[in-house]
Amino acid sequence: MQSKTQILAPAFTLFPSLKPPNKTLTFHQFTVLAITFLAYASFHASRKPPSIVKGVLGPKIQLNSSTIESNLTSLESNGTGWAPFNGPKGTHRLGELDLAFLSAYSIGMYFAGHVGDRIDLRLFLVFGMVGSGLVTIIFGLGYWFNIHLLGYFVSVQILCGLFQSIGWPCVVAVVGNWFGKDKRGLIMGIWTSHTSVGNIIGSVVASGVLEFGWGWSFVVPGVLVILAGVLVFLFLVVNPEDIGFETPGKEIEMDVEVNGLENLEKVESEEAGLLGEENLDSTAAIGFLEAWRLPGVAPFAFCLFFSKLVAYTFLYWLPFYISHTDVAGVHVSHKTAGILSTVFDIGGVFGGVLAGFVSDVIEARAVTSMVFLLLSIPALVLYRVYGSVSMLLNNALMFLSGLLVNGPYALITTAVAADLGTQDLIKGNSRALATVSAIIDGTGSVGAAVGPLLAGYISTRGWNSVFLMLIVSIFLASLFLIRVAKTEIKGLLNDGKWLSNNATAQ
Repeated sequence: MQSKTQILAPAFTLFPSLKPPNKTLTFHQFTVLAITFLAYASFHASRKPPSIVKGVLGPKIQLNSSTIESNLTSLESNGTGWAPFNGPKGTHRLGELDLAFLSAYSIGMYFAGHVGDRIDLRLFLVFGMVGSGLVTIIFGLGYWFNIHLLGYFVSVQILCGLFQSIGWPCVVAVVGNWFGKDKRGLIMGIWTSHTSVGNIIGSVVASGVLEFGWGWSFVVPGVLVILAGVLVFLFLVVNPEDIGFETPGKEIEMDVEVNGLENLEKVESEEAGLLGEENLDSTAAIGFLEAWRLPGVAPFAFCLFFSKLVAYTFLYWLPFYISHTDVAGVHVSHKTAGILSTVFDIGGVFGGVLAGFVSDVIEARAVTSMVFLLLSIPALVLYRVYGSVSMLLNNALMFLSGLLVNGPYALITTAVAADLGTQDLIKGNSRALATVSAIIDGTGSVGAAVGPLLAGYISTRGWNSVFLMLIVSIFLASLFLIRVAKTEIKGLLNDGKWLSNNATAQ
């Protein structure tokens, strides 16, 4: 296997006082958390504009009625909408735009993780951030150049998806390098709120400049992600060893249980032979197929397929849904709908932290994810049925839905991916992190591509059909975790951990 050479960030040459012993390991751990948090938040902020401008680009549709009104002649005469998205099949075109981005994102994710295990993660991450910012700006330029070609917008979204796919495998691998497995669920639960924070920032920024022209809703977030990329280039340290620290938990990593997943390894121990050599180098990159064969990777990956389908349907269609739905008999503006949609993401922040904390306490990631998924089903039903009663009830149910939907999504893409990428079966191979993370989130991103596309088509039959699709997807996501959850419960009961925890609590 090739070895990977890391180039130290320029800030450590400019400011030698940042190096140990002047700064402690804890200082650098929190610095890495802050930089990667900002990096991925900026990625997500630049993803929000398409959902914010949907109501401006698309046709005028009354979604609360039994019939759907879409009058192209009226739209053209009033100067509303933006061709080619303002016709009778405008929602279809908008859904296809989401599909272009998310398909490229999911495909790119697999390759990005594979490449990220082999080159400098800092430079690779910066490349993705700058490229993502530039193509986001290019999309917005379509407003000033009066571009109405579907091919232009689709092509830009494909490029944007490829650049954005670089982000996740890089940041989760870097954080995994700096933190051991102890309390990883809580740490990553807090850290993974970058997704929701980025969505909130993107929604507020894109909505705030929307009145000046929808192009600004792309240009401003694009500039922000480029500026964040400059910060990453200057300050991010990929590995503790790069500045003279030991990898946290390295000396005990072989003896640490991975939240019940080691029991799954016993059940599937015969699969170890599929990995080839028994003693993998701790710095060697793991193969793509080898990573797929690791115990627990496939169930969580397919669970995330359906979890992300739901989360991204909300991400891309919630502002549109709010702006086309009566709340206490009132229609809100596109700007207000974009800002209100942040309540879902605020719930997601709390959901990610809560899921991480609970999974650390009970030491069962799959069980935690299943509980959140199953509770989100009645939450979505309540939001659809009673969300239109009042603005207060709408926001409360939206918050609850965001908490329960994003909780397992955040947990699986962070703590679970890091656990699986550093489990005992691969002998502490830290460089498997990016590949495993890419497989799990890449598979989830395929679902993310399918969800918004289906929503664009199914919404023409009414939003009850869309919510039914979301509920079925959540149920299927929970089914994939049954076996892993059973293994976790058996392992913890056999070890007496839950019993001892209960006795301590009493």
